[in-house]
Amino acid sequence: MTTTLLTEAPAPTSRPRTAASAKASTRHGSALDQESTASLILGGYVPLILATLIIALPLIWMMLGSLKTSGEVVSRDLVWLPASPSFDAYVTASRQVDFPRLFLNSTLVTIVGAGIKVLLALTTSYALVFVRFPFKRIIFAGILVALMVPPQVSLLPNYVLISGLGGANTYWGIILPGLGTAFGTFLLRQHFLSLPAEILEAAELDGAGHLRRLVQIIIPISTPTIATVSLVTIVNEWNDYIWPLIITTDDQMMTLPGGLTLLKNLEGDPSSYPILMAGAVVVILPVLIVFMFLQRYIVAGLTQGAVR
Repeated sequence: MTTTLLTEAPAPTSRPRTAASAKASTRHGSALDQESTASLILGGYVPLILATLIIALPLIWMMLGSLKTSGEVVSRDLVWLPASPSFDAYVTASRQVDFPRLFLNSTLVTIVGAGIKVLLALTTSYALVFVRFPFKRIIFAGILVALMVPPQVSLLPNYVLISGLGGANTYWGIILPGLGTAFGTFLLRQHFLSLPAEILEAAELDGAGHLRRLVQIIIPISTPTIATVSLVTIVNEWNDYIWPLIITTDDQMMTLPGGLTLLKNLEGDPSSYPILMAGAVVVILPVLIVFMFLQRYIVAGLTQGAVR
């Protein structure tokens, strides 16, 4: 009887890499890295830089123009930097327009109007998501329709109504027609839908009412989205031009954007361009400062809930 010894077959040995194959692999990896870098630059940085320049260059030109002389602004040769920066345009503009009074009006209208808008958006969004009542979908559809309608459509009906109620040249007449914010309601509703229902159910079992749930639970965990809505609302209120200009005829009741029309007697005079630019800088500077402090909330608020 013969026995056969079974031996394990030797594992195939890998072929050593030659210098040529290693060089080809390195060259292939380098080509991929270059292609990825080129795609990143052309598809990411170049559009970002172009968009930034398109937005920032007019603002930079306006700020520099407010420090120039009228000859440097209207010169045929492009003058980027003022030869001797001067604030004479700001002094002249302050003599033509009562900027402290206009700034007070804009601040009051913005704080009160934006505060009420955000409060209404919070309560409306909470009700649309967490309160059971009939016709919720129809009401939300109406809000979406309001979001698509341009605000210029309602200028004439609002003017007839507000002026008929005696709201011309009053703060409440400026604030009242714009208190509804479809954008804030829509954004907050979409964010509230992404919140875990277990948190509110636990609070309800503990006896918390709707107001307590909103103040102690919803608002603290929704700070980025609320900050985004607040920032957009503040900017819209501050920059609102047409409605305050229509409803006010008294110079002492105008807001800053509408108050710039008080410089219209300088329009057409070449020496007025630095003055007009100085007035525009005074209007946009507070908004830029607010944006610098709150801009980090924009991305967080708009993308919150997008990634689970």
